[in-house]
Amino acid sequence: MVLSPRWSYICLALALVAILAPPALALDPRYPDWPCQQLKVPGISIASVWNGPPLDNNNDSGDSADPRQAELVARLVARRTPMPDARQLIQAYVTGTSEQKQQKAASLFAAVYAVLNGQRDQVMSGIERFSRKQKAMAEQIRENTQKIREIQDRPDADPAQSEDLASQLSWQTRIFEDRRKTTVYMCEVPVLIEKRVFDLARAIQDAINADGDAK
Repeated sequence: MVLSPRWSYICLALALVAILAPPALALDPRYPDWPCQQLKVPGISIASVWNGPPLDNNNDSGDSADPRQAELVARLVARRTPMPDARQLIQAYVTGTSEQKQQKAASLFAAVYAVLNGQRDQVMSGIERFSRKQKAMAEQIRENTQKIREIQDRPDADPAQSEDLASQLSWQTRIFEDRRKTTVYMCEVPVLIEKRVFDLARAIQDAINADGDAK
């Protein structure tokens, strides 16, 4: 039997009902709203990315009293700035005596880390909000699927009511499936931010040891 597109979506809805059972929604029970294959790590570990001079932990917002540094941070954290360009910008900023370079490097990375770690937190919170909305929609799909089953089981079933509910279900299922596909791309964003932090940390540390130190 050839199914119409609408009833094909109903079949898909039935499959989703089975797939989206509550235990399958989270890989880590500590974070039930986290939908990504990548395990949720609440914050980027500074020790895992930074081996340079000690950082000033008093600045956790990324704000800087130095306008030049603030402008530089804004350019460095933007992923549209290619890393080769970022390295050149960093080398042009981290200059002076060995002590001056270490101070600038530590201050620069502390600001970069604060901004990117904050962005990562916001992205991850957004992913979890998105996941909760998907759960709510999945529950609506389950409920409408059950309603269709109940209507079809009635001896005096109203075909018009069943058709209207099937139309609603097919639309919900289509939206749900489209959104589910975007989750894969959303989950890559925290990974990209982590990589940006690592690459910038390495570039800043390299700038400390670059040739041309002032004596």
